[in-house]
Amino acid sequence: MGRFNLSAWAVAHRSLTGFLIALIFLAGGFAYTKLGRGEDPSFTLKLMVVTAVWPGATAVETQSLLAERIERKLQDTPWLNHLDTFTRPGFVATMVSFRDDTPPAMVPNLFYQVRKRLDDLKPDLPQGVIGPSANDEFTDVYGAVFALTGADNATLVRAAERTRDRLLGVAGTEKVNILGEVPRTLFVEFNQARLASLGVTVEEIAVALARQNVVAASGIVDTSSSRVPVRITGALAAAADGGVASLLDVPVASASGTAGGRTLRLGEIASVRAGYQEPLFSEVRHNGQGAVVIAVSMRKGANALHFGEALQAELARIKADLPLGLTLEQTADQPHVVQEAVGEFLMKFVMALALVFVVMQAWGIELQRISLGALILSLGLLVDDAIIAIETMVVKLDQGWDRVRAASHAWTSTAFPMLSGTLVTAAGFMPVGLANSTTGEYAGGIFWVVGLALLASWVVAVVFTPFLGVLLLPAPKPGAAHNHNAMYETGIYRALRRVVQWTIRWRRTVVLATVALLVLSGAGMGM
Repeated sequence: MGRFNLSAWAVAHRSLTGFLIALIFLAGGFAYTKLGRGEDPSFTLKLMVVTAVWPGATAVETQSLLAERIERKLQDTPWLNHLDTFTRPGFVATMVSFRDDTPPAMVPNLFYQVRKRLDDLKPDLPQGVIGPSANDEFTDVYGAVFALTGADNATLVRAAERTRDRLLGVAGTEKVNILGEVPRTLFVEFNQARLASLGVTVEEIAVALARQNVVAASGIVDTSSSRVPVRITGALAAAADGGVASLLDVPVASASGTAGGRTLRLGEIASVRAGYQEPLFSEVRHNGQGAVVIAVSMRKGANALHFGEALQAELARIKADLPLGLTLEQTADQPHVVQEAVGEFLMKFVMALALVFVVMQAWGIELQRISLGALILSLGLLVDDAIIAIETMVVKLDQGWDRVRAASHAWTSTAFPMLSGTLVTAAGFMPVGLANSTTGEYAGGIFWVVGLALLASWVVAVVFTPFLGVLLLPAPKPGAAHNHNAMYETGIYRALRRVVQWTIRWRRTVVLATVALLVLSGAGMGM
């Protein structure tokens, strides 16, 4: 019994082979519709920022009594790479960077460990310190960004909040953030000369305002059937005027001056107006107008194309319900970018192997920039094995072999050399695929997708290509073997044969020359 020949088996079982081809195409088409789609692969950012505020402290005090204590507390965090601290008077920010080879699954627990250490540190910090607080959510990628314009900032924020509630209901939405809100402020303006004549100080005004709006327990009245909490009235209330009227009625006690012993209304000694933070810390403008931004991030693994369709449908309904004068415009559309990228790939890769999509779906690999690039990179390599197999069949047919025997010869003569070449090509991407780092997490898909595509192309070349060759290639013509052998007796083939014979005779010299060229090219790259 001869050795097993996969190509001969495929030709002998034509019904089963044809069924497998149809099944793979159907399964691949179905898997393609279910693959997740994104612009870039998701990866874990192994970084968080710790901030703390100490109003009134100098830079030296902030550094020695706050920043150094935070650093010492975090120095024994597992997988820590380094700490970078920035300090200015009353403010400290520490970037906590974990090692690049930190397993992504461990990162959430490491973030928790940092927060736990900061909570343990808080009782030992100087009085008046606000924080420290940790932030690890600044890496959100917004799939869609909208700009809301046409009114003052407060009105835009209220409209944006209503819009956010509706966008959170769109399938595939992870979170919706509102950016560009300007803090509202009540300004108390007074004349220093008038305060001096009345004997009222700025400190007394500040104490009066703080005391007026304090929330404190005032007691409880117990009855035979109930318990009633007692609350003191007079707290500042927000109204249509932003709370200006209630602030004007705040009583301010004067201890000296012409108003000594009297209690004055704040409105008698100062003016109050509502406005926005001055100076502005940040402001968002769109087409020259003040704007509020609504940023929508997509859930990991969701299909960006389906998400974009659902988002546009809801967006049309939101625009129809906006108050008169407000305009909502989309400034970034990631689903559209993904659709263009996938469409460009499909145009160039119509004959992609469906088997690759099946395995990609099983392994959870999405269609995004890296996997699409890997498939495009594989485009020129995918057909190589099939070309070799079909060319072997054509040569044997020209030599007078029948189609079944020629198809079987494709396995005997080319299958294992093709497999070796395929594995060597895939191995070139192995360092990226197996890198235990953020780079490997982001770009590692290029190894897996290229490897899958090339292995699939080898299976196609040794199973399906011989089967299709038997069906499609013409039968050999009489006298084909004589004409085929005569072709190799031309001058070009004789010259090529002499070169090949010389390289085989002087094979050691050829190998050494090849190694020398490799070393020389490597040295040249350094220049």
